[in-house]
Amino acid sequence: MPKSKNRKKRKAYQPKTEKEDQMYEFDENGNIIGLKNNATTAEEGTTAASLERTLLDQEFDIEDFQSKSEQFVNDNKGKVLGIVGILCVIAGLWFFWSNVYKPGQQSGAVEEMFQAQQYFEIDSFRLALSGDGNYSGFLDVAENFSGSKAGNLANYYAGISYLNLGEFEEAIDYLKRFNSNDLILSGMANGAIGDAYMELGNNDQGISYYKKAATTNPNDLVSPMYLVKAGLAMERNGDLAGAKTMFEKLKAYPESEAGKDAEKYLSLVSAKMQ
Repeated sequence: MPKSKNRKKRKAYQPKTEKEDQMYEFDENGNIIGLKNNATTAEEGTTAASLERTLLDQEFDIEDFQSKSEQFVNDNKGKVLGIVGILCVIAGLWFFWSNVYKPGQQSGAVEEMFQAQQYFEIDSFRLALSGDGNYSGFLDVAENFSGSKAGNLANYYAGISYLNLGEFEEAIDYLKRFNSNDLILSGMANGAIGDAYMELGNNDQGISYYKKAATTNPNDLVSPMYLVKAGLAMERNGDLAGAKTMFEKLKAYPESEAGKDAEKYLSLVSAKMQ
């Protein structure tokens, strides 16, 4: 169908702004056909400028944070210095305790206990405990030097002294204060507590400490001795099966005197079980 002569010609699109003219390419009819090459560059420049402003804003925020931190320290200077001072005092006390006080305690306790040990060796247990007026006894050393190894050892000596004097409650008290991982002394202390309980007629506690002495730190010196004591005490208590178990364990120490007699103990308790 022929076009109307009265139809107006379509006008080409005219860019409305200078920015549009710079960014787009148009055909002869005014249609947008793409971006000009410099448009991408312009957009990248805009993005770079935006990023730069963001970084500047962040830098400003960091400076503001630093300023506020300094202001907080200034406003709370007394508290901050107080905390630092307390930490310094704690560190100083720990250094003094570790490097001055404890070594001094140990040295002083050893000197004080020397004469008490001499009395202990000659069975003068009362003098060993209480001292002679010129030198301290184990009781004073244990009390005055409780934080030292020698002070701890004084508890053991005091307990054994009381045991030899027949004062069994006191013996138990001091022996229980003694704390050591020593292979021999730890077993001997438990065994001595067992002796004290047996003397007081508390056989169950006595047997319990004998077994503890024999098994806590097993060794050829202490373990066989208290296995025999535990076995004999259990035998007297009528626990023949328990006694047999103790004597069976003696076989683990064949070189010890008690270990050599293991079969003898087993034969006697087995005969009673028939």
